[in-house]
Amino acid sequence: MELKTQIAVIGAGHAGIEAALASARMGIDTVLFTMNLDAVGNMPCNPSIGGSAKGHLVFEIDALGGEMGYAADRATIQSRTLNLGKGAAVHSKRVQADRALYKTLMKKTIEEEPKLRLVQAEITELLTEDGYVSGVVTHLGEVWCASRVIIASGTFLESQIFVGDKVYSAGPDGMTAAKGLSDSLRKLGITLQRFKTGTPARVHRRSIDLDSLEIQAGEEEPTPYSVRSPERTGADTNAVPCHVVYTNKNTHKVILDNLSRSAMYSGNITGEGPRYCPSIETKLVRFADKERHQLFVEPCGLDTDEMYIQGFSTSMPTDVQYEMLHSLDGFEKAEIMRYAYAIEYDCADPTEMLPTLEFKAVKGLYGAGQFNGTSGYEEAAAQGLVAGINAALAEQGREPMILSRSSSYIGVLIDDLVTKGTAEPYRMMTSRSEYRLLLRQDNADLRLTEIGHSVGLVDDERYEKFLTKKAMIEKEVARLEKTTVAPTDAVNALLRECGSTEITTGIKLAELLRRPEISYNALASIDPSRPELPKGVRVTAEVQVKYEGYIKRELAEVERQKKLEEKKLPDNISYKDILGLRLEAAEKLEKIKPQSVGQASRISGVNPADISVLLIYLSQGKTK
Repeated sequence: MELKTQIAVIGAGHAGIEAALASARMGIDTVLFTMNLDAVGNMPCNPSIGGSAKGHLVFEIDALGGEMGYAADRATIQSRTLNLGKGAAVHSKRVQADRALYKTLMKKTIEEEPKLRLVQAEITELLTEDGYVSGVVTHLGEVWCASRVIIASGTFLESQIFVGDKVYSAGPDGMTAAKGLSDSLRKLGITLQRFKTGTPARVHRRSIDLDSLEIQAGEEEPTPYSVRSPERTGADTNAVPCHVVYTNKNTHKVILDNLSRSAMYSGNITGEGPRYCPSIETKLVRFADKERHQLFVEPCGLDTDEMYIQGFSTSMPTDVQYEMLHSLDGFEKAEIMRYAYAIEYDCADPTEMLPTLEFKAVKGLYGAGQFNGTSGYEEAAAQGLVAGINAALAEQGREPMILSRSSSYIGVLIDDLVTKGTAEPYRMMTSRSEYRLLLRQDNADLRLTEIGHSVGLVDDERYEKFLTKKAMIEKEVARLEKTTVAPTDAVNALLRECGSTEITTGIKLAELLRRPEISYNALASIDPSRPELPKGVRVTAEVQVKYEGYIKRELAEVERQKKLEEKKLPDNISYKDILGLRLEAAEKLEKIKPQSVGQASRISGVNPADISVLLIYLSQGKTK
């Protein structure tokens, strides 16, 4: 067999899977390389998909035609929606997944994709010709020719494991580290950084007194991530409960007494760790005034007794790990099945990439996932999908797909990475977006399905169903806006029950719905003309009506910013020669090479005065 393909994807984690499936489904011959076939779709950290802002990413991945949400739905053993006590913008779905089942589903999906080959091999070298990628070399010396390569190496590049003072070369979950590829990248002029992440111990279920812990139940009416998944009840999805436990003064004493033995504080680790998912040692040092920290006890699957202690990541020695666990209520006899560890690894500087996730220095080379300096399965999958789509579009000679900040959290994620870079593992949060009310999880399909259809990942049948749903939402919003209810005794009785002001004249249903204390469901008894609608239609229609004023305000800001995004900056501008541009701004602009004035305005060190200078420069150039 000729060792040749159009697109080679390195790594079969969450980023690599989405990249490979996207390019193959777009008709491009693709090969997905993994160091271990048994680790395809592995969850080396928490066995969950979604969470605050991360759930938004999963809905967006599905809307574009990705796979993560569909696999997560089928592997769900508990479903919850976070932040329901807050506004619709921050409602985020999170599922506890069966770790082994998720891997099995993903591997089978890859194996059944006609244009995709799955190969167990370690890639140690990249090949290029005249600044273009031309292939990859495996650890066995095989040369695979490829016109485009996507690196989705996760935390494997030159990775090291830290447990107390013990340091050894390895990847996550006891797998081998990836050797050689880092050196190959450096020779091509690509800058690498050193980052760190960690994971807690896994404990045997039988050794935990679960009856003494607080139960965390799943939701009764879950919404699936994927439009391909059928609606299911809470009884169907919530197979097992999760539990909550808290650290205490004894736990804190054990940790603080042994702080010098932690790899994090011994000086062994040089890589930057994740700010928003720190080790328990870091939490105690950073939040010294807190008397306790909440931990979540989560099952790893239905066919295993491994329990994951979310929030208890550490790089302490094994004896201290036992002391820490035994200090927790219900964990006095805890048996560790897998020890906690920290892992340090090489990753790229994402500012060396275009918004397509292609490297500027090497044409046809793309990066995705933790290789780009992010943390989390969802962030990885989102980037993999974008890299896979853009590599396939380039192979087809089509225009790239660049998602704007106003279109999606995926757009925010990638824009932040390529424009600002990251000095630590980047985690998506709703606060990173200036358009949170537009980027809700309930309307991800309205925002992105058309794009997924245009690139070829959403088929015509699914697209027709989307158009039908969109029309139903628009029709229901219009009905709410024009339907008037009279001030009857029944209406006012309902308003009193909701804690709302009674009415003396007729009022539109939409006006009642805009009252914070009144929900769409609450109006059912006084709304006899209401049609039977799917849950997704009801939810989105309610949000659009209830937050109409705020949504209009954000849309106006999008239009204002759009003018700056449309002002393109040529690649050949010499920023140091622009009169009036500050030295710091010129250096940052020269490094990032922004594609638009809008992107330039988000670069750290470029201020509004610098943007004014750029706009004047562009207008003079047009005049000449």
